[in-house]
Amino acid sequence: MSVSASSPWSPLRQTTFRWLWLASIASNIGTWMHEVGAGWLMTSLSASPLNVALVQVAGSLPMFFLALPAGALADIVDKRRYLLGVQLWMAVVATLLAALTLLGLTSVWLLLTLTLCMGGGTALMMPAWSATTPELVGKDELPAAVTLSSVGVNLARAVGPAIAGVLVSLVGPWLTFAVNAVSFFAVIAVLLAWRRETEPAVLPAERLFGALRAGWRYSRSSRPLQAVLARALAFFLGASAGMSLLPLIVRGELQGSATDFGLLLGCVGIGAVLGAAFLPRLREQLGSDCLVLLASLLYALVLIALALLRDLYLLVPVMLLSGAAWIAVLSSLQVAAQTAVPSWVRARALAVYILVFFGSMAAGGTLWGLVASRASIPFALLCAAALLALGLLAALRFHLPVTEAEDLAPSLHWPAPILAEGLDRERRPVVVTLEYDIDPQKAVAFQQAMEEVRGMRRRNGAISWCLVQDSENPRQWLEFFIDESWLEHLRHHQRVTRGELKIEAAARHFQTPDIDIRIRHYLKGRLAPERPGRK
Repeated sequence: MSVSASSPWSPLRQTTFRWLWLASIASNIGTWMHEVGAGWLMTSLSASPLNVALVQVAGSLPMFFLALPAGALADIVDKRRYLLGVQLWMAVVATLLAALTLLGLTSVWLLLTLTLCMGGGTALMMPAWSATTPELVGKDELPAAVTLSSVGVNLARAVGPAIAGVLVSLVGPWLTFAVNAVSFFAVIAVLLAWRRETEPAVLPAERLFGALRAGWRYSRSSRPLQAVLARALAFFLGASAGMSLLPLIVRGELQGSATDFGLLLGCVGIGAVLGAAFLPRLREQLGSDCLVLLASLLYALVLIALALLRDLYLLVPVMLLSGAAWIAVLSSLQVAAQTAVPSWVRARALAVYILVFFGSMAAGGTLWGLVASRASIPFALLCAAALLALGLLAALRFHLPVTEAEDLAPSLHWPAPILAEGLDRERRPVVVTLEYDIDPQKAVAFQQAMEEVRGMRRRNGAISWCLVQDSENPRQWLEFFIDESWLEHLRHHQRVTRGELKIEAAARHFQTPDIDIRIRHYLKGRLAPERPGRK
């Protein structure tokens, strides 16, 4: 395949990425077939609208409970083996559902339970799957790789339901579950063939709850990641009105059929594919920040068109534009989320992004559904367009990060701390102090620089931080921060990146020349246990 580096197809030159991409398309097609088959099967098991709606709830609910633990697990275990385990779990669930349905043994609660298990597998898979992309392609090809992944999802969404409809009408829903199971085994085969290169671990792996706390601290202290999350919330909350209200527009406003609805959905997928072909050039010329801004404005115009136009054929080009705008925003935000964080916390950061995405879509869909039911569909769409336009103001404050991969590489410049023989490295907490000698005339500028240092300490593991000045000698400043344990402090050493060297250097620039910064480490003392009966 002869393609340039700026081509949207250039990541397909990487063998492992190419096969994983093809396998993921097959798996996503199987997932959409499962959605159709499960929904249709529930209508034959129960006439209750609540039970039919619960199928969708069971498939998406685990995302809100498992995404964050899944991100933590993906960062502390081998991603390949982790993904193999999750894919095998989902294949077993799909196979069991297919067999029970074929034998006529499926009940309402059994279907909901197995759908819940399938949704749990999806929630466990997504952060790890997203975090593998930077390992498969170079940094220059990462935007194109993320775009291709989004294209694959849109292709699956267009093809999967159509195939499922044919299979259900000819054979029955059990075959959609069986095809879904086969699609998981295709992914398993590619993962087995992947020879993932890993660096030997110097320290023991993090524990799950400790990894969750570290991920939360990083997300709370990382401004680049917070900018991505803010822009995602500003877009998806308003943009969710388009897809959530489209079925009502086709059936209620246009008096259309399922075929008409499928046509408009297909246009969304085609628009996404066509838009993906131009994304690399547009991103290179405009930059991600401006591209997301323009695509958000375009999607607001799409919502206005959906509110005002009531002709199916006029909506066809509108939905083509919606697909192009959607993939431009989605791929740009995903790339920004992946490149804004170092590798040690990438899956956890992506889990937070995925949670914001699904939460925004769920909250937005509920909000616009309520507005449409109380007022009208056009009014809800116009309100969503107004909110989307108002969300563009977020671009003035939250700029998408542009981070070089070298800046996120571990600096490893801190000298190894010394632990005296006989002391337990699991003792907690560890207090680290740094003594500075600062000219009083530079004190204000020094404190401003130390605010950036505070953020660096907190996102890399510090559970507390403070900067104080000596009451007797105004030149003396003491910075101290607390890590959970000696082992966590060693991890703190490994997490500091090359980009953060600049933050540290900017603060140490105010240190008086020829006077070294004194660094000390303190462990919490242990009192001898009190003897029984002693007062």
